[in-house]
Amino acid sequence: MLNKLTTEAQNSKTMDLDMMSIHDILKVMNEEEGHVPRAVSKELNNIEKIVKNTIRSLNAGGRLIYLGAGTSGRLGILDAVECVPTFNVSSDQVIGLIAGGKEAFTESVEGAEDNEWMGANDLEAIALTDRDMVIGLAASGRTPYVVGGLKYARKLGAQTASVSCNKNAPISQFADTAVEVKTGPEVLTGSTRLKAGSAQKLILNMISTASMIGIGKVYKNLMVDVLPTNQKLVERSKRIITQATDVNESKAEEYYKKANRNVKAAILMILLGCSLEEAEERLKSAKGFIRKAL
Repeated sequence: MLNKLTTEAQNSKTMDLDMMSIHDILKVMNEEEGHVPRAVSKELNNIEKIVKNTIRSLNAGGRLIYLGAGTSGRLGILDAVECVPTFNVSSDQVIGLIAGGKEAFTESVEGAEDNEWMGANDLEAIALTDRDMVIGLAASGRTPYVVGGLKYARKLGAQTASVSCNKNAPISQFADTAVEVKTGPEVLTGSTRLKAGSAQKLILNMISTASMIGIGKVYKNLMVDVLPTNQKLVERSKRIITQATDVNESKAEEYYKKANRNVKAAILMILLGCSLEEAEERLKSAKGFIRKAL
C-alpha cells in the first residue's frame, strides 16, 4: 500500500539530491516547503469544522486530545505542551498521546505504531469520555495506532477528527471530520518530517489557537490568559496589560500585582475602574471573555 502514497513517492525535482550543491539543496527544500500553506488552505473548511467541535467539547468540560505516532505524535505533544503557558490551560485539558508512550518522544519505540489496541488502551488510560475531542494524526493516513484510537473514541461517542497528508486516507473513515492535505513527494523520499510535518504543524497551530480564542483566552490579539511561568512571561504579562489599556509600564505593573498576576482581571480593573472582586465576578459571568465582561 505504501507505494500508492504520494508522501512515499520520489520527487522529480530531487532525483540527484546527493549530487546537488548545499545552496541548491537548501533552495529546493525552501521551494518545496512553500507549497505547504497553499495545500493546507484547500482544507480550511474542514479545519473550521474541527475547531467548532473542539470549542463545543472544551465548553462542555471535555478535553482536546491529539493521538499520533512518530513525527505526528511528537507534533501533537508539542502543541499540547505549548497550550499550557500560552493559554493557561491545565496539562490535562489539552493532551498529546504518542505510540510507545513518553519515551517515544525522544527515542523510537519499535512496532508501537503497528498495534490498533495500543491506541485504544492509551485513550482508556486517560479515561476518555464522550465530551472529549480526539484528533488522530498520521502523515500516511494509515497508522494502526491512530485507527485503533479513533475507533475506540467513536465507540464512546467522543468527537473525532483526523489529519493526514494523503487523499483517501484510511483513518478518515473513522473520523467525524477528516483533513487530507496533499503535500506531495518529499525532497528526501518518504521523510514525512519535512513537508507533511510542516503541514501538520500549521494545522495544529490553527486548531489550538482558534479553539482557545473561541473559549475566551484572547482579547484583541493578545494572549491575556498567559501563565507567567518564567521571567520572560512575567514581563510579557505586564506588556499585554499596557497594550490592552494604553497605561504606562509602571501602572501596568501596579495593577498586575493588585490583580494577583491575573492579566485579565488587571485589564478590567483599569478599563472599568473597578475592584479585583468586581473584575473577577464580571469575568466569571462572561465565561472569561474580556469583551463581554466590558
